Amino acid sequence: MENTPLLPDGIIQRKIYLIREQKVMLDSDLAKLYQVETKYLKRQVRRNMERLPEDFMFELDNAELENLKCQIGTSSWGGSRYVPMAFT
Repeated sequence: MENTPLLPDGIIQRKIYLIREQKVMLDSDLAKLYQVETKYLKRQVRRNMERLPEDFMFELDNAELENLKCQIGTSSWGGSRYVPMAFT
């Protein structure tokens, strides 16, 4: 039997950003990958912070958020009322 990748090549690579000199994925992209809503992913992370390493994730500051919007483009960004989490 042939090993078929679950995701086409490049899908995950296109969702990785360099923020604070770390390669990260945003909460919304990670939620899509796991097929859950972003708010549920964030809720579970917050409920289980004591179980996670300190460098597991961080929240973007306003400058990082603005820079990210410029990189992604406002039309595809979609906007959010909450500051995104970046997962290392």
